Amino acid sequence: MKDDRQWPMAAKNYANTRYSSLDQINAGNVGQLKLAWSFSVGPARGQEAAPLAVNGTVFVVAPYDGPNPNQVFALDAVTGDLKWSYAPKPNIAAKGVACCDVVNRGLAYDNGKIFLNTLDDYSVAIDANTGKELWHTKLGDINQGETVTMAPIVVKGKVLVGNSGGEMGVRGWLTAVDETSGKIAWRAYSTGPDSEVLIGDDFNPHYGWLKGKDLGVKSWPPDKWQIGGAGVWGWISYDPDLNLIYYGTANPGAWNHEARPGDNLWSSSLFARDPDTGMAKWAYAVGPHDLWDYDEINENILLDLPINNQTRKVLVHPGRNGFMYVIDRATGEVLSADPFDTVNTIKSIDLKTGRPVLNDELTPKLGKTVKDVCPASPGAKDWQPAAWSPRTKLLYVPHQHICMNFQTSEVGYIAGTPYVGATVDMFAGPGGHRGEFMAWDPVARKKVWSITENFPVWTGALVTAGDLAFYGTMDRWFKAVDAKTGQVLWQFRAPSGFVGQPTTFIGNDGVQYVAMMSGVGGWPGVVANAEIDPRVRNGALGFTGAMQDLPAQTVGGNSLLVFALPKTQGAATQPNQTNPGASNQGNAPTGQSNHAQ
Repeated sequence: MKDDRQWPMAAKNYANTRYSSLDQINAGNVGQLKLAWSFSVGPARGQEAAPLAVNGTVFVVAPYDGPNPNQVFALDAVTGDLKWSYAPKPNIAAKGVACCDVVNRGLAYDNGKIFLNTLDDYSVAIDANTGKELWHTKLGDINQGETVTMAPIVVKGKVLVGNSGGEMGVRGWLTAVDETSGKIAWRAYSTGPDSEVLIGDDFNPHYGWLKGKDLGVKSWPPDKWQIGGAGVWGWISYDPDLNLIYYGTANPGAWNHEARPGDNLWSSSLFARDPDTGMAKWAYAVGPHDLWDYDEINENILLDLPINNQTRKVLVHPGRNGFMYVIDRATGEVLSADPFDTVNTIKSIDLKTGRPVLNDELTPKLGKTVKDVCPASPGAKDWQPAAWSPRTKLLYVPHQHICMNFQTSEVGYIAGTPYVGATVDMFAGPGGHRGEFMAWDPVARKKVWSITENFPVWTGALVTAGDLAFYGTMDRWFKAVDAKTGQVLWQFRAPSGFVGQPTTFIGNDGVQYVAMMSGVGGWPGVVANAEIDPRVRNGALGFTGAMQDLPAQTVGGNSLLVFALPKTQGAATQPNQTNPGASNQGNAPTGQSNHAQ
């Protein structure tokens, strides 16, 4: 992870910064960036995976579709030559219980092995040199609605994997698998008794209302915790000094909150756990008794920041609820929480209690449509990960800008079928745009600059020592912007829209490359790659209404795109050879940069 020639895991490093110290490609020469090679991974579904690069080999995984679902490819980083591929033997029925497209968010590398999560609930180890399967372990049951879409992470010899399926009434968990044997080391459930949530005597949350025995049962109606959702399908961070992993849990099931009175712990919460045992050190409920499907699975970026003239070990959590949290990662104390997008569901976060101060006027009730709710169920930001630059001291946040009308309904639980209880109609937020790429100062607690985009910015971010930030748009643009100012310096028009994660690395030729998957999909983009009628506004759990015009801009795709400077440029290119606003297609940039005051 410390060798920036490599990109060994989706988040780049345990702190989840997605920052690279590489600077061959910089703000002065990025205008000459060209496509070096490309590769098709097969199925034209949502390409959310982060391409990995280790020792001159690029590793990428396909979505769960086509003749070889979740196929893994190893490619030469310089030439694009295929070294090997691995195709698991999947249960095709998993497609029927996937809530929001059949995506996969990436692989992980450790000790000569590639680790894969398959949609049908297996964790797999593959020899990174040969593509030979070393072991596979079943972790869940698709008949219960469980799937796995998250990228694994390896900590101290354990592969950490969580489940998806909150819309199917699953019971969320995080599981640790021994990376050598494939045997399950421990499992921590998100709901239920302390013995199964792995809460012991040394569990010490900062806030008093989170202390007590078996709150994962008592904060639910009888037995509802067993189908309470709270999956673990997002990002995991690790602090080696504190020996703690950090992650968030998803929404409670069902979306109809009147079916589950109580705080519904530990859904929509953050956990700090010992990776050796799985035991929880602290937890913080970001959204107790969640009303709106505000999963809090988003990344927790581990930083040391000056807070009130004192350096604090913090995690920065861009919340789905629209608040940017800065939290002491040793104790779970919320140090600050500020809105970064339009929010009317929550008035503020009470720092004394840690609880959100809700806007009671918008509380859903059966038979009533609550209108103009902001943010919508995907939140102000979903899974798409932000990046942090230690050079600019800014966080680069891709996110959406969407509101909704929301109506709850009665719902019953049947294993392996949708368990939602709400009808949603989403639309663009104030101003008419649906996405934004912004730079946020977590110390000053404010937006520094932003670029508005027509569609949600559903890709991850990448930032480099070349003072460049990279991201993609759903209408097929891959962009590099000045990390200090937000000026668009380069953009590339791709075959399909972007919902993936950009990465960068050095090939065996000593050249810096930038890689990105092109292929629209995911929750907002499935209307463009699957059999969904765009005229039905509440399709795709309500996202179709906000994306009815997407099929006119792009269709599905399946391309890995790898970029580099021309061989005559590379590291020798002088910083003053700039080409602001350049596009290799000759089109002007579509995003608008706004400097926040």
